[in-house]
Amino acid sequence: MEAAERPSSGYTLGPPWLFKGSALYQLHLVKAETARAFIPKELRLVEAFGYTLGGLFLAHYDDSPAGRFDELVVIAGIVWNPPTSCAWAARVLVNSYEACGHGRKEIGLPSHVAVFSKRKMEIMEKSSSRQSSFLNMIGMSSAYCKSKEHGEIQVSEIKGSSQMSICNINLPFVVPKSKTNEKCMGPMIRMSLPSFSGQTEHNPQLLKYSCQIECRVRVVETAKISRPKTIDADDDHNTNISNQGSKCFAEDEARNRSISVLLSRPIMALEFNFLKMQVEAPTVVVPHCKKNQLEESRSH
Repeated sequence: MEAAERPSSGYTLGPPWLFKGSALYQLHLVKAETARAFIPKELRLVEAFGYTLGGLFLAHYDDSPAGRFDELVVIAGIVWNPPTSCAWAARVLVNSYEACGHGRKEIGLPSHVAVFSKRKMEIMEKSSSRQSSFLNMIGMSSAYCKSKEHGEIQVSEIKGSSQMSICNINLPFVVPKSKTNEKCMGPMIRMSLPSFSGQTEHNPQLLKYSCQIECRVRVVETAKISRPKTIDADDDHNTNISNQGSKCFAEDEARNRSISVLLSRPIMALEFNFLKMQVEAPTVVVPHCKKNQLEESRSH
């Protein structure tokens, strides 16, 4: 789906802002060293044995303040600011200029416009019975093939007049959504996903916001993330440009670190169907360490 710009904004009707669609929430073990590069110094990364819990949130919204669009949130890890721990987004990719602008200015997200190229593939998979091992030995396999539909999404970030390939996402499940198979989509749940944001070029304050989610959820096979096999024609050109300025170079570094998060080890994936996500307006956060300093100064 190409990046699209809408003439009118539904964001003026919020907050809160309502998004409806479906999503994949996939958890990865991310190296603490990689994640820490994204985290503000005043926040503490939640880690164990050199790893934190990051991953991705891949969504398609059929209805939102910006209309239909796709979103890929790269989650660097979990940060701790007592009394809560929240996710921190390393990068947000959307194929909507309007959603990108809103994410940057209002939510404090590191949003970028991207292209989501999608295709479906049918793959023949072998299945076999318990007797197959014996039948294989005598040359009479009982294995049979069945067709399974997979989805592949290539995400490319737009920078000026060029596109830079970020990743390929192979989804080993493509299930048509309908009311008839609604119960197969898992139980209906409600939950809150709090996140920190901000300290960006467009919103320098440290912020906290919450997503109130209602959906049917089920555990699914993890998606396979890979780098594109082909290199963009403009990649070498962009690298030369980035070396000319520290700002561009830092942006390229942040993009490469985000890709490292995507390529980290997946441990679990949840599919959200019939998703209704309500995003609250962010609030300014005073980090715990600064809060203690303020209290000490007041006491004196």
